[in-house]
Amino acid sequence: MKIKSLMIPDPITITEKSSITEAIDLMKVNSIRHLPVVGKNKTLKGFITLSVLKQGLVQSMIGALSLTDLIIKNPITVSPDEDIEIAAQKIYKNKIGGVPVVEKNKLVGIITVTDILGAFINMMGLLTASSRIDVIVGDKKDSFNKAIQIIQEMGGDIISVGMTANRKGSKRTYYFRLSACQTDSIRSALEKEGFKVESAID
Repeated sequence: MKIKSLMIPDPITITEKSSITEAIDLMKVNSIRHLPVVGKNKTLKGFITLSVLKQGLVQSMIGALSLTDLIIKNPITVSPDEDIEIAAQKIYKNKIGGVPVVEKNKLVGIITVTDILGAFINMMGLLTASSRIDVIVGDKKDSFNKAIQIIQEMGGDIISVGMTANRKGSKRTYYFRLSACQTDSIRSALEKEGFKVESAID
């Protein structure tokens, strides 16, 4: 999935001439926490967050602090044609809530952790009526394919599959999300073939 299919296009922006109070008010009115700072022709000049603004508000009341002093210069950005995973990695690794989407130094959108979470929930089918069965799949060749075969033969309709990170010395657990069904027979069939079922939810 490309970032351009998930980003918020033409986001609300401010300029370097705006005040701290104006930026905070703009965020409150529009229920947002990030504002790209743009110049002529939507050239990205920086990025500002609500948390930074709140920290600077008191200082601005007792000193000469302005919005320009709080702007994040050269912020982390992504391209609209990059995969959504790139945005997710940058947001996670840098512990930030969102990033501007830039093409040829011009702002074309913004993507936030909320957007990425929404895409993940949608891809995993978490909001649809579903069942889940968590299976430890060993290192034997074709074990994963065998588990899928058993689930399908027992009538399980697989919506999505998630898995734990492959840590050294630990066996990988796969989370099979299925269309709503009774999982007892699937669990029994898997365990009969030597698989360990950690959990099953109808």
